[in-house]
Amino acid sequence: MLTIWGGTTSRTLHAHWMCHELGLDYTAKLIGPRTGETHTEAFLSINPKGKIPVLIDDDLVLSEGAAIITYLADTYAKPGTLIPVHGGHDRARYNQWQSFIQMELDAHTLYVIRKHRDLQHLYGEAPAAIEAAIAGFNKQVAVASEHLRHNEYLVGGFFTGADLMLAGILQWAKDYGFDLDPTLLDYTNRQHQRPAYITANRLNKSTVP
Repeated sequence: MLTIWGGTTSRTLHAHWMCHELGLDYTAKLIGPRTGETHTEAFLSINPKGKIPVLIDDDLVLSEGAAIITYLADTYAKPGTLIPVHGGHDRARYNQWQSFIQMELDAHTLYVIRKHRDLQHLYGEAPAAIEAAIAGFNKQVAVASEHLRHNEYLVGGFFTGADLMLAGILQWAKDYGFDLDPTLLDYTNRQHQRPAYITANRLNKSTVP
């Protein structure tokens, strides 16, 4: 039985979304990131980093969103769907996009805004850092936009975990007030029409009973 720990954030959405793309049965433990539940003894025994999402698949415990969705696609998807096959150029490009999305569009930019605006009571005010993060996001997301002007998907000509990650990040950017260009808006809207996204997004926004 698969279990996913974590809910309410764009990062946790990715894991739930991939499970629904694959039609997998799993248990959702919808704990939030700032509720104290990620720092209980029980959770820290699963993930000492105290972070969500976390996937448990039998004796495998896996954290980090990109690693989780890549593992799920590699393990449960039909070959040639949701992820490029190992050993080819498209798989290398998939890995490149995943690294780009995680670092340039999440950790280095949007999460900096989250830390020093939404969570400034924990991390302190840093107006210059926020300004640099906004500029950095706009610069880097333009790279994705230019690519998507000529391609329906990021890699391989079909929807993959990289598209799943990017669409989630772009929604986060919209929620933060970024003005996405028409190419990115159209791309995001198309991914959000996928039935798996609709189901996963509804679940991810739920609270624990």
